[in-house]
Amino acid sequence: MTSIESVCVYCGSGFGTNPEHRAAAQRLGELLGRNGIRLIYGGGRVGLMGVVADATLAQGGSVVGVIPEHLQSREVGHHGLSELHVVQSMHERKEMMFKMSDGFVILPGGLGTLDEAFEMITWRQLRLHDKPIILLDNGGYWEPLLRLNRHIVDEGFAKPATLALYTVVSDVEAVIPALRRAPEPAVADDLKRL
Repeated sequence: MTSIESVCVYCGSGFGTNPEHRAAAQRLGELLGRNGIRLIYGGGRVGLMGVVADATLAQGGSVVGVIPEHLQSREVGHHGLSELHVVQSMHERKEMMFKMSDGFVILPGGLGTLDEAFEMITWRQLRLHDKPIILLDNGGYWEPLLRLNRHIVDEGFAKPATLALYTVVSDVEAVIPALRRAPEPAVADDLKRL
C-alpha cells in the first residue's frame, strides 16, 4: 500500500460540455479535503481546475497551485490557495508539481491535460519514477485515448506492459482507494536523467 499525502490532479481549465465532469471534479476535491490529502494542481481558478481546488479548500484541505507567469492572467491564478507558486516556465511547473506529489489523478481535460498526463506516464515507463497514476474515465471520456493506447500496443510500438503504467477507474469514489492500493514505489525519483 502506498502512503498518499499529496496528489497532483491534471484537468481542464474549462468545464467541457458534460456536467458530469464538473460534478466529478467537485467530488474529488471533497474527497481529497476530507481525507487530508494535499491537492497539487496547475494553480488556476477557472474550469475544472478551480472546481477541484475550491472543493478541497471547502473541506479544510490544503491546496498548492503552480502556475507559470505567462498563464497567470490566462488561467486566472487562484489567490485563495494554501500556497500559489508562480514559476518561469511550463517545465519548471511540471517539475515542481511532480516533486510535491505522491501520485497523479487525470480528470477530463484538453491538450494541456494530455501533455501532462503522457509526460508522467512516459517518465514512469522510463523508470524515472514509480508513483501511481489514476485515469478517471468519467462518463467514458477517456475511452478514445484508451483505444488509441491499445492500438499502439497492437501495432507493436509499445509493449503490453505499458497499459499497466496507469490505472483506469470510472467512478470518482474509486480514485483514492486505487491510489492507496498501489504498491510502494520501487523506483526512486530520478529527475537528473530528464
